[in-house]
Amino acid sequence: MPVLRWIRRNLVVLAGLLTLAYMILPNAVVMVFSFNKPKGRFNYAWRDFSLDAWKDPCGVADMCGSLSLSLQIAFWATLGATALGTMIAFALVRYRFRARGTINSLIFLPMAMPEVVMAASLLTLFLNMGAQLGFWTILIAHIMFCLSFVVTAVKARVMSMDPRLEEAARDLYAGPVQTFVRVTLPIAAPGIAAGALLAFALSFDDFIITNFNAGSTVTFPMFVWGSAQRGTPVQINVIGTAMFIIAVLVVLAGQLVANRRKNNART
Repeated sequence: MPVLRWIRRNLVVLAGLLTLAYMILPNAVVMVFSFNKPKGRFNYAWRDFSLDAWKDPCGVADMCGSLSLSLQIAFWATLGATALGTMIAFALVRYRFRARGTINSLIFLPMAMPEVVMAASLLTLFLNMGAQLGFWTILIAHIMFCLSFVVTAVKARVMSMDPRLEEAARDLYAGPVQTFVRVTLPIAAPGIAAGALLAFALSFDDFIITNFNAGSTVTFPMFVWGSAQRGTPVQINVIGTAMFIIAVLVVLAGQLVANRRKNNART
């Protein structure tokens, strides 16, 4: 039958579309319920269309404060993890030193082990050091957690770089700093940007490691978890929808920039 033949030819595409729809479905539900006007404390059943939550996204006490704190931690954790991860990635790819293989293996441990194990280990470390749990312990924990993801992303990019481009820059009398800034860094930039975006998303979204090492500090994921125990404000859906839209716009902007660079390179 023609229909069956068409399905067989496009089976991979259909499977990909179904998987994408499955992944986007929760975000679509959150988006729809951000326009809901629930009856009672829980925003789990549709009642009436309303823009009240969008007009006053900070209408819930302490929510925007926790959101601001999460954004600050994610920003600084991204800067720290990206800077350290980029240097580690270049060192692992470009240099040969003792214990290099062991370090390569250890880099993957935070990605492979359960978050609760790392969270408990970090809490034990902070308590033994006598550190006061709060903003700084969360930040240090997030940098350590995100570091492996940044190293992996940047390392993959650095390994694919052609060293002859840097040799050509040195043959044209470019110094080490000039070669790095004008040749190495632009080529490695997509991997660095990918690692930074991944680190930001992981830091902003993290709950388990944050919950262990936060003390009395409340980040946005912890606020959402606490709100779910006594009622889910519609404003949470508003913030979730806004973050999703921003993430999609960033990805689209990255794709447009990449396509424009490819077109310029061809011409």
